[in-house]
Amino acid sequence: MTLISILVGTLVAGMGSVWLAALLAYALLSRFTQHLLSLAAGALLATAFTRLLPEAFEMSVEAGVSAQALFGALLVGLVFFFLLDKAELWHHGHEHGHDHGAHAHHDHDEHHHHGHNHHSGGWAVLLGDSVHAFGDGILIAAAFVADPRLGIAAALAVMAHEVPHHVGDLVVLHQTLSNPRAALFKLTLAGGVTVIGGLVGYLLVGALHEYLPFFLVVAASSFIYVALADLIPQLQKRLSPRETAAQVAWLFAGIAIVAALGEWAQH
Repeated sequence: MTLISILVGTLVAGMGSVWLAALLAYALLSRFTQHLLSLAAGALLATAFTRLLPEAFEMSVEAGVSAQALFGALLVGLVFFFLLDKAELWHHGHEHGHDHGAHAHHDHDEHHHHGHNHHSGGWAVLLGDSVHAFGDGILIAAAFVADPRLGIAAALAVMAHEVPHHVGDLVVLHQTLSNPRAALFKLTLAGGVTVIGGLVGYLLVGALHEYLPFFLVVAASSFIYVALADLIPQLQKRLSPRETAAQVAWLFAGIAIVAALGEWAQH
């Protein structure tokens, strides 16, 4: 049953996010991407701090793992994702003409206003998405093994933060591939790697169950890193009071969704 849940969760998070992004992009609703960024940031932070980390610490008590070891794993995870960012793997390797590390989750407007390396941009997007999706699959699997409802929360959080950057990815692929359907098909395949990551994660976490608290902490570190280093900086721009209020409302909506899932998990 856990394996089936992982397969469904990774399918929804991986391929579902691509198709939802395509729906938004093709329906010319790209302005909604900013709201999704706020929603995703709130969902990621809430999932990390109110679901994954508490669950990891509860399991660590049973496993006899010290809090210092878990905080150390959190620190290592954050540094690890920073290094991946620098290596232009975690964030696709887009080239914007600035030496600041490329980011996978750039929104629709940034993809229009920054230059890309059109010769390799398309393949960089697909390669980066595949690597990212594989990691997401492992993290979702770890959450499902710990608690099915925790897995659902993690899958939804992954989906929420994948949709905005997939909208931008489609823009890049449309510029590098002449066929829009081919762009969607290739990005869907890249998203499908999430399922492979889920299967590997299920086998890996199942074989190393005593290390499950560390898997959950690494999952939390990835969510925290993406939210604080990638999503929130995109939201730090001068806006009108009305736009700022909407931004904050969507941020709290992301937190509220995770909180609601947490309440449901206790019943």
